[in-house]
Amino acid sequence: MDQLELGKPEERRKPEKRVNGIFWIILLNIGIYVADHLFQVRGIKSLYLYHNWPAWYQFVTATFCHANWNHLSSNLFFLYIFGKLVEEEEGNFALWLSYILTGVGANLVSWLILPRNAVSVGASGAVFGLFTISVLVKMSWDWRKILEVLILGQFVIEKVMEAAQASTALSGTFRGGNSLQSVNHIAHLSGALVGVVLVWLLSRVPSQPPNGEVSNSHRKKDRTL
Repeated sequence: MDQLELGKPEERRKPEKRVNGIFWIILLNIGIYVADHLFQVRGIKSLYLYHNWPAWYQFVTATFCHANWNHLSSNLFFLYIFGKLVEEEEGNFALWLSYILTGVGANLVSWLILPRNAVSVGASGAVFGLFTISVLVKMSWDWRKILEVLILGQFVIEKVMEAAQASTALSGTFRGGNSLQSVNHIAHLSGALVGVVLVWLLSRVPSQPPNGEVSNSHRKKDRTL
């Protein structure tokens, strides 16, 4: 009886997925912030996205830079939540790919829309992209999944509405010429939209059955022949 009771938890226990990618992304954001604002390392400012004359790599590197500690801490909070959800569902590579693509997409839209004197930094676009992806990949008819979507959904609806209102008054956002301290709602909205497009594109890719299933199906056909 004791052996059966001890054996049941081990048999039912599922292998845990190792979630490491999100912590490396967080450490990279913190490391660049420390080098920039605490040690004031020369060259870090060149990683910012300067809209007047941007270098190609700045569309990527700007997603790891932040204007101040409040900017960084708020992004890290949501980055951990949504990034962990994406990595648990889709894996480490999908997390990094989603972070880079949504962050670059958000910076690209910001560069196209915002004034030339603007400077874009922050992981906000990638955070909103990861949020959208985490919601879409969890959508199913399971009541637990639906509850998660509803809880997370109220957050994105509020932010999208703020972004829509901000996009109608961009000139007021950049008053005083201090564009770096402004909230880039365009990046929030575009990052979320890039996440939707990314999930849609991946859903169009046909999934191939595992090798075991293919071989088994061939064996069944051989037996019938």
